[in-house]
Amino acid sequence: MRIFDPHIHMTSRTTDDYRAMHDAGVRAVVEPSFWLGQPRTSPESFLDYFDSLLGFEPFRAAQYGIAHHCTIALNPKEANDPRCLPVLEELPRYLVKDGVVAVGEIGYDSMTAAEDTALAAQLELAAEHGLPALVHTPHRDKLAGLRRTLDAVAESRLPAEHVLLDHLNETTVKEAKDSGAWLGFSVYPDTKMDEHRMVAVLDEYGLDRVLVNSAADWGNSDPLKTRMVADAMLAAGFGEDDVDQVLWRNPVAFYGISGRLVLEPAETAALHEGNSLLRGGE
Repeated sequence: MRIFDPHIHMTSRTTDDYRAMHDAGVRAVVEPSFWLGQPRTSPESFLDYFDSLLGFEPFRAAQYGIAHHCTIALNPKEANDPRCLPVLEELPRYLVKDGVVAVGEIGYDSMTAAEDTALAAQLELAAEHGLPALVHTPHRDKLAGLRRTLDAVAESRLPAEHVLLDHLNETTVKEAKDSGAWLGFSVYPDTKMDEHRMVAVLDEYGLDRVLVNSAADWGNSDPLKTRMVADAMLAAGFGEDDVDQVLWRNPVAFYGISGRLVLEPAETAALHEGNSLLRGGE
């Protein structure tokens, strides 16, 4: 079984997670830029973070045979902080880099006017750079947030088929599917979706344009949730090809829009006592 986790924040995970993910079948990940768990106080902190997503994190993933790509953006939560807004001017020099396969996470958190402005600007950047967009739908008032998101996409130059609408659930999946966008579902231990609800959605709405992710981060999350969805699909009567479509071919197709996805087997270094760099990074 091969698994591509299309949304996971490995910066907040340990090397033990990388090892367990590889053992579970994960061979590729995309790490969207997101907030650090506390307010950033200057744009420079974004730039250091972006550099890490393009440098150290792909190296760390490669030690465990996992291909790592990222998405770059000003995230919705921090779009409301004037101290962070200058980073929008810095994004173009990152969006041309090989490891960047989308603009994201962008979208809505609290559905403010500032978030409207940041979303419109970054949808335009995606169109200018020929990149797809990973769009965060809000955790509260989800249907209203989805509709506001779809209005913003419709007003942009980016076609809906180049947009991944993430954090969907049963209340938003139909309208998201009807829009022509790609459908993203985050599977968590206690919140968002779980593997059994995910299987029910797949049974009702089909497998086309569906991506399943763990969105694992600093909080109560699990980087093995993609494998749990795969196992739940098989237990529910889906075939191995169905699992491969949802958990590999669909994310490959979406992020492949960028023309930058490189999925040759990652160089796997021996995990031995002499690997001082990895030990120093723990």
